[in-house]
Amino acid sequence: MSEQNNEQVDVIALARESDDFRRVVITGKEMQVVVMTIPPGEEIGAETHEGHDQILLFVDGEGEAVLDGTSSTVSAGDLSFVHAGVHHNFINTGDEPLRIITAYAPPEHPVGTVHEDKAEADAAEHDH
Repeated sequence: MSEQNNEQVDVIALARESDDFRRVVITGKEMQVVVMTIPPGEEIGAETHEGHDQILLFVDGEGEAVLDGTSSTVSAGDLSFVHAGVHHNFINTGDEPLRIITAYAPPEHPVGTVHEDKAEADAAEHDH
């Protein structure tokens, strides 16, 4: 799967097919769509995007959303809106991969970014 250059993408299928921790799907001038797969027992990692709003649509799996210290459960069909400046983390609490479609405004990651696992993503963030 390479980054799509059109405006219509079956992002649900992409999210379900990808086992990559992070895969940029499409990037525009003001927004970016990414699919993520979080293995059981793992997490995205606590972070804060000072200049980016982020939405996360949960496609498959079960997890915990932690926004500014407040926890709630998430599962397929749920959407979390993370305002810029909000400290957040998402943790897979289930037995299956937590599959997420996320959008950043403005874009957060370089065009074409693919991180196979969290360690690779963390290393790239350190270098970014």
